[in-house]
Amino acid sequence: MTLIFSGNNYIYETEGIMKLFIPAERFAHSRSDSPAAEGDYAFICEKQTEAGILLYVEARLGDSKASRELTLPADSQEDRELALSKLLYQAMSELTGIVPKWGVMTGVRPVKRVNRYIDSGMERSEMARFFKEQFYCSEEKFDIAYRTAQVQRGIMTALPEESFSLYVSIPFCPTRCSYCSFISQTVASGKKLIPEYIERLCEEIAYTAQLTKELGLRLDTVYFGGGTPTAFEATALERIMRAVSDSFDMSTVREYTVEAGRADTITREKLEVIRDGGATRLSVNPQTLSDNVLEAIGRKHTAAQFYEAFDLARSLGFDRINTDIIAGLPTDTPESFAATVEGLLKLAPENITVHTLSIKRAADLNYSDKKQQILTSPAGVMVDFASRRLTESGYSPYYLYRQKNMLDNLENIGWSREGCESLYNIFIMEEIQTILAVGAGASSKLVDLRNSRLERVFNYKHPLEYLKHFGLMLDKKKETVDFYAQKE
Repeated sequence: MTLIFSGNNYIYETEGIMKLFIPAERFAHSRSDSPAAEGDYAFICEKQTEAGILLYVEARLGDSKASRELTLPADSQEDRELALSKLLYQAMSELTGIVPKWGVMTGVRPVKRVNRYIDSGMERSEMARFFKEQFYCSEEKFDIAYRTAQVQRGIMTALPEESFSLYVSIPFCPTRCSYCSFISQTVASGKKLIPEYIERLCEEIAYTAQLTKELGLRLDTVYFGGGTPTAFEATALERIMRAVSDSFDMSTVREYTVEAGRADTITREKLEVIRDGGATRLSVNPQTLSDNVLEAIGRKHTAAQFYEAFDLARSLGFDRINTDIIAGLPTDTPESFAATVEGLLKLAPENITVHTLSIKRAADLNYSDKKQQILTSPAGVMVDFASRRLTESGYSPYYLYRQKNMLDNLENIGWSREGCESLYNIFIMEEIQTILAVGAGASSKLVDLRNSRLERVFNYKHPLEYLKHFGLMLDKKKETVDFYAQKE
């Protein structure tokens, strides 16, 4: 597919619109004053005419073609990029028969937009009408975003001043799932790197703690993510967690999460180390309770092993457990997905996170012969079912985000029992608190709400790069000091 631009350069937004209809597609770009003579294309034109500003799009898929146009007054203040995006959305809907429920909203954080409008004093009814008319957003998706924002309000207003969260990256897994595109290595392939990785990670933790002491920052939440942190042995987890508790003042910590992730990595010894190390929240993630689907995505464990891991965590005193599931996985059906949801509801975890499959170009799934099967997966039916049953069972949405190339232009939603919301998940999604991240592939977010500033500091992605350039990476951490110096 070629995107042809005339009189504008709205590449990012128009690609986002196209991916609502053709996920995981690679687009070629060109400039021309006329559509292509052959092949699939989208022509996006902005042109000054005697009548005003002409906005015109034309799209072709196979033998079908659709076009839309709009002329704005010469002095119009309307957002032309948004207007062109809406025309392109209309043309692609006509060609494909697809009507994405989020409309032309392509951003990752729709709830952040809702919170902003609530802060401005806009009423719910007015906001719903605005989302429908301005963004073509369905009432259903606006409602879930608004409910999520309402849950977040009290949590965000109670955010301690000069607080921050710590993210610890363990980018290793026992095996790689077919849908995964994260920067991670299998334990087998990265075995030689792990001892040095742990050593450097603990060093970075101590270095980061010293910076926060100099800045007068207080640790609020801790999150161990990956990868799969429990892919490490219990002794390694104990050492890393001890590095955190030895380096930081833990007296102000309100939440401490460790992603135990896959059931085939969970043992009593590891969970005891996690509990004794101070963790108050645990993720045990089945993704599905269908053994056939688990096999199809390359997860080397069974549903029975998940149940055993969950029961073990409960018996060891974990009273805040999250479980992740994914809608739209290969070979999954609405019936087997519904069985997964019902199975989790019987366990009554405090959090259930419902992800929608996102087909990333880096994932093995994108190159398999199953790709077309996935693109036609009934993910929307699955997500609708989960939302209805979780609501009926007393859960509320508390954080929501979207990714590129998600099936049916859907979303990921974290559901929680009242009072059990994950603080870290809200803070990182709504970008209202500084997140200092350590480890390979980690990304720190430096937030200054008073001056509406947000900066990111990236660690080296791959474990080998992280180790090779460790000294240079520590120097980048000093950007945190520079950022906070500018707040004064």
